[in-house]
Amino acid sequence: MTPPREEVVLLADDGTPVGTADKATVHTAHTPLHLAFSCHLFDGDGRILVTRRALAKATWPGVWTNSFCGHPAPGETMEDAIARRAADELGTTVENLVVALPDFRYRATDAAGIVEYEVCPVYTATIAGALEPVAAEVAEWEWVDPRVLLAAVDATPWAFSPWLTLQLPALYADDAAEASGQL
Repeated sequence: MTPPREEVVLLADDGTPVGTADKATVHTAHTPLHLAFSCHLFDGDGRILVTRRALAKATWPGVWTNSFCGHPAPGETMEDAIARRAADELGTTVENLVVALPDFRYRATDAAGIVEYEVCPVYTATIAGALEPVAAEVAEWEWVDPRVLLAAVDATPWAFSPWLTLQLPALYADDAAEASGQL
């Protein structure tokens, strides 16, 4: 059985939707600007979940990143897309969803030349169910203190996804300054 075609929403430079494209073909050396999201998931102790991308992932395989990411389908709300990807990647549900960085946007090229070019609002949420990561998406995972993660990203940015290295300091501006010795 062929999996259903997954589409992404293409965007103009000002962020307005201009069409759709097949997700399987959109990530290339010339990736067009498209809509995505990142979610940082917390547990009841305030620890953040970091995941290591599966080695079979098309972009940034094997790097550590935020809890999970995805692309809303055309006509799908961000909330529904986040709930879908939480289940698809982590086998869990989320609650207390909050948009933390509504205007986050980045462009990055991985070692294989694949470009990510996204308007990517960043959300935070708390885990509401069991954590059962899917091996095709997640190679490893760890719950960590956000300050420890900030220090690790500051010391070894090459070990983390480019979007995490940009998002985390923005989420924790005061802690990021302390981690880099600026306070």
